[in-house]
Amino acid sequence: MEILYGKVSTPPVHADYVPVVLSKETMREHREKVSVRMREEGLEALVVYGDREHGANYAYLTGFEPRFEESVLVLHADGRCYLMLGNENLKMCQHSFIQAESIHVPHFSLPNQPMETTKSLKELFADAGIRDGMRIGCAGWKMFTSRLEDNEALFDLPSFIMEAIRQNNPGGQILSAGGIFLDPEKGVRVHVNANEIAHYEFGAGLASFRVWKALNQVAPGKTELEIADYLAPYGQPVTVTSICAAGERFTDAVVFPRNKEICLGDRFSVTLGLRGGLTSRAAYVAMNEGDLPENVRDYVERLAKPYYRTMVHWYEKVGIGVSAGELYEMAEKVLPRETYHWTLNPGHLTGAEEWTSSPVYPGSKIRLKSGMMLQVDIIPSLAGYGGANAEDGIALADEALRRELQRQYPRTWERMEDRRRYMKEELGIELKEEVLPLSDLCGYMRPYLLNREWAFKKG
Repeated sequence: MEILYGKVSTPPVHADYVPVVLSKETMREHREKVSVRMREEGLEALVVYGDREHGANYAYLTGFEPRFEESVLVLHADGRCYLMLGNENLKMCQHSFIQAESIHVPHFSLPNQPMETTKSLKELFADAGIRDGMRIGCAGWKMFTSRLEDNEALFDLPSFIMEAIRQNNPGGQILSAGGIFLDPEKGVRVHVNANEIAHYEFGAGLASFRVWKALNQVAPGKTELEIADYLAPYGQPVTVTSICAAGERFTDAVVFPRNKEICLGDRFSVTLGLRGGLTSRAAYVAMNEGDLPENVRDYVERLAKPYYRTMVHWYEKVGIGVSAGELYEMAEKVLPRETYHWTLNPGHLTGAEEWTSSPVYPGSKIRLKSGMMLQVDIIPSLAGYGGANAEDGIALADEALRRELQRQYPRTWERMEDRRRYMKEELGIELKEEVLPLSDLCGYMRPYLLNREWAFKKG
């Protein structure tokens, strides 16, 4: 496959992003899906933990995250549901989508807030229906896939919570149950409906719009802080640390944007992740190779073009029914790990979290299905060179799901169609009909940020 570097038109950048809320019907569907999986796993109760940074599984049922406190949702197979809430989230029970009885647990509150309770944590879990002899699943925010350990016995809930559950259920079973939500084949969050796609397209598209604005402000003499200011996303919560870094990153252990001046020839990276997707770019602050340090002037041929070629292969191969294992093998063949030193899965599921889980790994037998949302995520590394990155997300939708999107969310549909046309007509990337770009910048990559008219395209 030939990759050209030349003049391309501006991507179809949109500025009309408006949030799409998750409907009551979608939230009822969430509960039903979880209940089915509980029955399949033979669980009498499911304990779901949430906090500010690990709240996606919890919010899948409640609609909200417990912000600065911890919280636990206890869902029973018979339909009973309890929300165990700290001092400042106690009021959220009345706003929860899933109808639940509230249990005040001051142990989940901030340090030195009032701990006025007449019951121990063990007793409070007993009030939530946790008793001896039960088969209980515990879900935090992740799923373990170790080949060396018993994954059902690995828990990511705080130990003081797990201890209270064990004290109430010494003769029963307690299992790690994150897979109910995250398993890349059977997890309830892996396949989304039209309402969810529209909901998440807001975040994915907005992230790409803000990154586009930031990229076009990069110039020698400006600071990382100045450029990072363009990433401000209407106050929306970010799903990863926002990156805006020039030259050497992580100096003085700083991971956030610094008051550091951008220089000609600097490597540069920018990343913004919102609920629904992440847009990331890595390139050089240069007009052409003459602005680069002499030892990396072959950056385009040595690293950037091979990376972009792999990305085009990924976009053109991904689709409903495609084997995720074959997607991995394609990346290995086109961009050999031994040479380009990438280590993570070349593609993963996304949604409320930037990285939900991934079906793309060696030997994977998982077939991609309608309703999956994925990001192309291949991170090559060559010693001495800056990065090459153009990460964005797509959704897979069969004909019925596409018709529903077009009917119910016409503006979301129009944006996705704009992006498909651009990728085909301007970049030469042929997407399958079921592939819906969620980012305004899907397929768009310029290795020299100062040359705003030139970018890569398929020959």
